[in-house]
Amino acid sequence: MKTNLLALGLILVAALWRVAIVYQPALFNLAPITALAFCGAVYFRDKRLWLVPFAALTLSDLWLNHYHATHFGFTWSIAEMILRAAAISAAVGIGWLVSRRRNFPTLLAGTLASALVFYFATNTVAWLSDVYYLKTFAGWWQAMTVGRPEFPPTLWFFRNTLIGDVLFTGIFSGAFELARRRNTAVGCARV
Repeated sequence: MKTNLLALGLILVAALWRVAIVYQPALFNLAPITALAFCGAVYFRDKRLWLVPFAALTLSDLWLNHYHATHFGFTWSIAEMILRAAAISAAVGIGWLVSRRRNFPTLLAGTLASALVFYFATNTVAWLSDVYYLKTFAGWWQAMTVGRPEFPPTLWFFRNTLIGDVLFTGIFSGAFELARRRNTAVGCARV
């Protein structure tokens, strides 16, 4: 029961965070979704709870898509949303691998790997689907580094992704470890 409440709370926090940062452009891509997917697989034994980040991603994507359409005149395609879900699935897979040998180095390596998968996948799709980018190595490199001139450089978004993933993985891991220690202490006190 406590795990389900924690999962629901994390869905709410993740979705609300992603929606709230729309009003703070400096925080774009500093989101808890990938960290939630990664940590969910590391800490949740009930695999159904691995759906938590997908619920948060879907809910916030729907709202953000509406926001972008209203304010900027563009929307994400279903393919782009599915790709983000696939990148989140990769974070779940990486988290599952880390769960077998959970320690600080594996948590950090898993966090970095999850961020890199998300970055390369989403920017490669942007390169493939956006007519602005040349379909050459130079165009792909532009999509990976500087992006389009009317937006901040894509490396700036990656920096925020990396900071968000490390920050939220630290918060989620700390919360899960604290809860585990409290449960262990309570269990020992009852014996």
